[in-house]
This record gives sequence, structure tokens and C-alpha cells, in this order.
Amino acid sequence: MTVSTLERTAPRSARDYRVCSRCIMDTSDPEIAFDDAGHCNHCRGYSDIASQLLLSPADAERELARAVSEMQERGRGKPYDCLIGVSGGVDSTYVAYLTKKLGLRPLAVHLDNGWDSELAVQNIEHVVNKLGIDLYTHVIDWEEFRDLQLAFLRASTPDAEIPTDRAIIALMYRLALKHGGQLISGTNYVTEGILPHRWTYGIGDWRYISGIHRRFGARALRTYPRFTRDRMLYYQFVRGMNSFQILDYVPYVKSEVMRILQDELGWRYYGGKHYESIYTRFFQGYILPRKFGIDKRRAHLSTLICTGQMTREEALAELEVNGYSPAMMDEDRRYVIKKLALTEPEFDSIMALPVRSFRDYETYEDRVPLDGMRDAALAVAKIPVRLKRKLGTRSD
Repeated sequence: MTVSTLERTAPRSARDYRVCSRCIMDTSDPEIAFDDAGHCNHCRGYSDIASQLLLSPADAERELARAVSEMQERGRGKPYDCLIGVSGGVDSTYVAYLTKKLGLRPLAVHLDNGWDSELAVQNIEHVVNKLGIDLYTHVIDWEEFRDLQLAFLRASTPDAEIPTDRAIIALMYRLALKHGGQLISGTNYVTEGILPHRWTYGIGDWRYISGIHRRFGARALRTYPRFTRDRMLYYQFVRGMNSFQILDYVPYVKSEVMRILQDELGWRYYGGKHYESIYTRFFQGYILPRKFGIDKRRAHLSTLICTGQMTREEALAELEVNGYSPAMMDEDRRYVIKKLALTEPEFDSIMALPVRSFRDYETYEDRVPLDGMRDAALAVAKIPVRLKRKLGTRSD
């Protein structure tokens, strides 16, 4: 008997399973809340924030043109006027495509954490060569990084991918400080606006990350790209090095973007959101559903429902299609276990550990209420680029 996707991804301990009647978020997020109409806090919150954060098409076009002009002016006489991260995925590849179309001179930055798929590497090399973009690749110290990844697996939280995300952010700020270019991010609210707090809290919380490593790690993080909260505040509020989320300033329909990238750049799709990384593919396709009852596709598809790029029925149908074949899953499982220097019993014992949350560990959320952090982040995001410049936002 085949277990449906809805049943398979529901929390194991939940007796009253429920799914939103507007999007497809469900009680795999333990903090989800429903109104009388059956609409969840995620899709309601998306609409509220989008109305504040996203500009009208005409205003977005004007603001983008103004931002590009300022980047070009500030980059005059320098080899680059902006920095972009590249992973081989849809968002970062489209950012590379847009920056060149807009006449910018980007430096592409890639963090090699040891988990790149062969297709991701091919995509990166092909795209930067096709567009004529310089590429800087930072190869992370594998033994340090492995130790940090294992620490998060042993912490038994569903946000075990944040060591990579944190390192990318730290690396980008470090290089922006060196080269003086504007940071341009592929992060966007249009397709990534829904993501439960309990699923991926700690990207910006060094207290949390370092605390997990002190408790479960074994090696010193001597070269791992990192920075403290104070350093982050210095970058953002003293040096004014805030990322420009370019994809929120252009029409961004995922299916159309993928067609453009394939037709014009020869880019190839890798099968799922962030599946350009073998570890991400395995973590999201195997560990999260089996251990935590989480299918992150729910969040991504729910965002597309909110933006009108997909109907709820289409999203539910896509959930039922398992793009992670059993053969690939088994191959990835054996590869990940071997690369992490684990035995099969050791990996099984990690999978059997009690599920925990970031709230079981020390975090900055203990000191700053969540609402305060969200309000501050939204306030920074809403400051127009030109106003950020007037407030002394220089990175050179």
C-alpha cells in the first residue's frame, strides 16, 4: 500500500493533522495557526509583508534603474561594481544573467563546501564563461566543515544546512569589503517568502551556530568563514553593506526564468530546489521527511500559490510526484555516510535521536524577541537603495 505524500510528511506525533485551505502548508510546522476560514498564518503573513515590501511594477523598474546607475557610479575605476553568489541553481544563475543584461560588471563568488553535484559545477562554469563573468571560488576546509555539519546532525534540529548558508554570507561580506562592490542577492520574497521559523532559524545567529559546535563538535573552526552578530551589525549599519535583492525588482515567474536560462545560456535543471548540492538533496529529500516529517516543497510551492504562479491543485499534484528516485536516494545515502566518515550504525543512531528545536539551545532569540528581529529586518529591506546611500551606506 502506498502512503500518500500528505500522510508521509505529517508530524509523527500529531493526531489532528491539518493543511491550509488556501496554500498547502500543514501541521508539519508545529507553530502553524489557522483562522476561521482555514487559512494559515503563512499565506496570510505573505500577503501582509508583500504589500509592504514589494513595489508596483513601475516603481520597481524605476528603483532598479536607479540602483544600477548608483552601482555603476560607485564602481567607476574598479574591476567590479557588484558581487553575486553562484551555486548553479535557478536563482543565482538568473541573477548573473540579469546583472550582465543591465550592464553591470559582477564578480561571481562560489563557495565549494565539498558537496557540489557534477551538474552544478558544469552549470557554473558554462554560465560564467557564456556571460563573460570572472569567478572566484572559495574551497572550504573540509575537515572543519565536516565537523560542523556532524555537530548539527547530532544536535538533531531540522536546520542542519545553515553551516553552508552562514559561510556563504560571511564570505560575500568579506569580499565586498575587499572589492567595494554592491552585494546582490538571489534571495527573494517572490518565490521564497514562506519558510517556517522552526524549520530554519539560525542562519544569522552565530551564538546558536557556535554553541552547537562547542557542544557536539570536535575540531576548532580556524578557517571557517564566519562573523559575529556585532560584526554583522557593523557591516550593515556602519558600512551600509546591505544586499540588494534584485529578483524582487523584476517580474519573476520561475517557469519562464528556467526556460530563458535553458534557451539562452544552456543551463540544465537539476531536479529540485537547491538540489544542485548533493547534501541538500539528501537532507531535504531523505532526512527531513523521515526524521522530522518535513517536506520543504510545501513552503516553496505555497509561496508560488500566493504569487499566483501555481494553483493549489497543481501544487498538491506536484507534491505527489517524487522527484527523488529510490535509486538516487540510496546512492546519495551511501555517499553522504561515507563522506561524513560515519558507519551505517552511526548514521542510523543519528536518525534515531529525539527531534529537537533551536529553542533547546542558546540563541540570540533569548535576548531579542522574534518580532523585534523580524521588524528590524523588514525595516532594513524597505529602505530604498538611494536612501541607504544617503545614510552613509558605503562599502569602500
